Amino acid sequence: MANILNLMPELEPDEMSFIQSLVNDMPEQEAQQFASIYRTRRREPQLVLITTLIGFIGLAGLHRFVLGQIGMGLLYFFTGGLCLVGTIIDLINYKRLAFEYNVKQAQQVVVMMRY
Repeated sequence: MANILNLMPELEPDEMSFIQSLVNDMPEQEAQQFASIYRTRRREPQLVLITTLIGFIGLAGLHRFVLGQIGMGLLYFFTGGLCLVGTIIDLINYKRLAFEYNVKQAQQVVVMMRY
C-alpha cells in the first residue's frame, strides 16, 4: 500500500484523500509511476486563480482553456466572460474547477496505466 503523502505532499487535502483512494491497491513502484504522470497533468488551483483574474483585464476564458474546456473558453472569450458574471462565479469556484479537472486527469492516468 502506497502512501500518497510521501509521493505528492503538495496536494490539497480533498485531492489527497481522493488520490489516496486510487493508489491504495497499487504496489509502491506503480504508485510512484502514477504520481510522476499525474504530477505533469494536474493543475494547481493557484494557476486557475491567476488565469481567472487575467479575465478581468481583457482575456476572458483563459482559465477554461487551461482546464481543457475549449468550447467554454471560446464562449467566455467572445462574450467577455459572459459579461463578467461567469468570470466572477469562476473566481469564487476556482478550487472546485481545479479539483474537478484533477479528478478527471487522475482517473485517466489510472485507466492509462491499466492498459
